[in-house]
Amino acid sequence: MSGNTVKLLTEIFCSLLATGVFIFIFMPSKDTDAGAEKTRLAYLYERKEVVYENLRDLNFEFNSGKFTQADFEAMRANMEAEAARVLAEIEALESVPA
Repeated sequence: MSGNTVKLLTEIFCSLLATGVFIFIFMPSKDTDAGAEKTRLAYLYERKEVVYENLRDLNFEFNSGKFTQADFEAMRANMEAEAARVLAEIEALESVPA
């Protein structure tokens, strides 16, 4: 084979390989619906844990001097109000017979 033929075949092979890699990386997966459906109750339990963790972080950061007393109390009140809403909705959903 001549040098030009080898060069042409190499370029074709590299182009096909690059196209294949591009398609593999960017083509959407067919099993995107494989995740489990999350119920409202499961979401609320996750949200409750996040709010509690945020409250713990807020207390830690206040104790380390990152917030003033007024800022801390305002943020804590907002987080506690959200926690109360989440807990009330959890209780309402759990009290309804299935």
